[in-house]
Amino acid sequence: MRIDKFLKVSRVIKRRTIANEACDAGRVMLNGKVVKAGAEVKVGDMIEIQFGSNTTRLEVLSLKESPRKEDAAAMYRSV
Repeated sequence: MRIDKFLKVSRVIKRRTIANEACDAGRVMLNGKVVKAGAEVKVGDMIEIQFGSNTTRLEVLSLKESPRKEDAAAMYRSV
């Protein structure tokens, strides 16, 4: 699954276009490397997102194409 889509369906970022812009601006890292929006995410990957001065670190636990709102939080774990 593409990283921009993962961030949207897991509800980490509200819209896919915002996730896409964050990736293009270099604020998203996957396993320690800055990535573009088309980078593939796998279970077990580590994602770092910079929101202003805050950095959010997530571990990917599952990949679902269209999870329900209640299931979205189970797709990742904060590290």
